[in-house]
Amino acid sequence: MKLQKKDFIEIEFTAKLKDGEIFDSNIKEDIKDTKLKTKAKPFIFCLGENMFLKAIEDFLIGKEIGEYEIELKPEEAFGKRNADLVQMMPIRVFAEQRINPIPGVIFNFDGKIGKILTVSGGRVMVDFNNPIAGKEVVYKIKVLRKIKELNEKVKALIDFLFRKDLKFEIKDKKLVLEVEKPMKDFVELFKDKFKDILGLKLEVKEVENNNSKKSQ
Repeated sequence: MKLQKKDFIEIEFTAKLKDGEIFDSNIKEDIKDTKLKTKAKPFIFCLGENMFLKAIEDFLIGKEIGEYEIELKPEEAFGKRNADLVQMMPIRVFAEQRINPIPGVIFNFDGKIGKILTVSGGRVMVDFNNPIAGKEVVYKIKVLRKIKELNEKVKALIDFLFRKDLKFEIKDKKLVLEVEKPMKDFVELFKDKFKDILGLKLEVKEVENNNSKKSQ
C-alpha cells in the first residue's frame, strides 16, 4: 500500500554528510559512536505536514513501506550558507553573561544557535548558519509501518509539538487535552493543527500543577 499525505508513519533513520559523518540518527548502533544526544527510538510523524525534512516527506509520498537511501543537495536539505548570518559581536555581550567565547563552541543566542568562529580585538565572530548548511547529505530511511490507531497518532503529534507526555481523552470528534496553567494558552494556538491533521476539535482542560501539589 502506497504512502499518502497525512499518513502517520514510523521510521528509523540515519543522516550522514557525503564524507560519511553521522549528524542525526535514531538508531542505537549508529548513535553510540557519535556525540549525538538524540534518543534511540523510532520516530512517528505525519507525512506532508513539515514534521520532518520536507524533501524526505515529498520523496516518501507515493512509496511503499520499506528501506530507502536519499541523497539531497544543500538547497533540498538545510539550505545554502548565507554570509549575512556570519556576524560580529562585541565581546562584552559574552562577558555580561559570564561566558568565555572559545572558537568552535556553540551557544544559544535567544533561540538562535551560533558557533564561535574567531575571537579577536574585543570582537567575536559568530556563525548563525545551520551547521549542515551548504552540505550535501544522505538519509537512510526505513519505514517500519503505517500508524492506524488514532490514540497513537494523537500521542505522536503531542510529543512532536510539545515534547511532553500529556494526558488526553478522545470523545467522538473531540480531543480533550489536559495541561497545566502555564501551557494552556500556548497549546490552544494549535487547535487548527489538530483539526487539520487529525480531524479532531481540541479542548484544552487546565489541571493543577504537579509541583504545587508536592510543595503543599
